[in-house]
Amino acid sequence: MAELLVEGDELVLHLSGAEKLEAVHGDLRAPRSAVRSVEVLENAHEPADHGFKQGERLPGYSEVAIVRTRGQKLFAVVHHDTPRGVRITFEGTGYDAWIVGSEDPESLKARIEQP
Repeated sequence: MAELLVEGDELVLHLSGAEKLEAVHGDLRAPRSAVRSVEVLENAHEPADHGFKQGERLPGYSEVAIVRTRGQKLFAVVHHDTPRGVRITFEGTGYDAWIVGSEDPESLKARIEQP
C-alpha cells in the first residue's frame, strides 16, 4: 500500500511493487514549498473517476493511475480499504495534485502542513 511521507523538504509518495506495476510509475517526489493546499476527502475515489486514465482503475474500488481531467494532471492511489483520503494540490510540479487514500486523512493533512 502507498505511503505518503514528509522527508525533509520533500513529500514522497512511496508506492508498493504492485502499485508501481498497476500505475506504470515509480515513487513520486515533490518539494513541500510547491504545496498549495491539502484537503481531506470523504470519497477519495471520486476525483479519479473522471477523465483519461493511465494505470489501474476499478471505479469506486481501486485507482492507481495518472488521471488527466479538465486540463489537470493528477496522480491517484486509492484502494477499497482506504476510501477516504487527501487531495494535495501543487504549483510548479509535474502534477497539479495527488489523491492519496488514507485510514486517517486528518493526521496525514496535519503532518503535511507542519512547518
